[in-house]
Amino acid sequence: MPFYTDQMNRTVNIPEHPQRIVSLVPSQTELLVDLGLEERLVGLTKFCVHPQRLKKQKTIIGGTKNFHFDKIEALQPDLIIGNKEENYQKGIELLAEKYPVWMSDISTLEDALEMMKGIGEITGTTAKAKELIHVISLEMASLSQRNKGSAVYLIWKDPVMAAGTQTFIHYMLGKAGFTNLVQEPRYPELSMEDLKNLSPDFLLLSSEPFPFKQKHIDEFAAHLPQTQVQLVDGEMFSWYGSRLRYFREYVEGVPF
Repeated sequence: MPFYTDQMNRTVNIPEHPQRIVSLVPSQTELLVDLGLEERLVGLTKFCVHPQRLKKQKTIIGGTKNFHFDKIEALQPDLIIGNKEENYQKGIELLAEKYPVWMSDISTLEDALEMMKGIGEITGTTAKAKELIHVISLEMASLSQRNKGSAVYLIWKDPVMAAGTQTFIHYMLGKAGFTNLVQEPRYPELSMEDLKNLSPDFLLLSSEPFPFKQKHIDEFAAHLPQTQVQLVDGEMFSWYGSRLRYFREYVEGVPF
């Protein structure tokens, strides 16, 4: 079996053209389908919502951070695809003792495109992966360079958590024309006082993982009268698979 190096610099022994694939990451599940691998995909998480039909047709192995090892065992996968941030270390280590586990580690667009190239190589879909990379690269290159102003991007409520540096969301905010005011790494907690002191032009409330709604817009707007508070599609800013080809269209269609 060929050896491959994943994005965590792990050497993984993967059979040629694996036939029983388990995906532990929603955006990578969608990518596998778009690479023509739906028939080979046997297991996925409860958060793998695109395409919608999959959850009725494939085995749900739990969440991204709580795997049902017995269900994975029953599937007898010859490839598991995960991600450093979205999955948990101990679970991945246990799976890697039994199965080939290929891990992505993504904080930039370049990382995302490299992930697509790598998954294309390990699944025998290199040509389709190259085509997808080309399309996404063209879309990103044609993004408007207009500076939209400063922003804080919230991913959670109670406690309030924002996307900081060293995250894919931070990178995509920059691609969308925003200056992220949260300069702490990862996902720091913020108080309302912190938000007032930052005084962003935009407070962006993500649709996931916390399902922000209109009532949350109203709540934050009452405290931040000079800030435009707006719901945004979290998939567009945090999914690093084939959904990236829609990012330019989305950003240009939203009245930021």
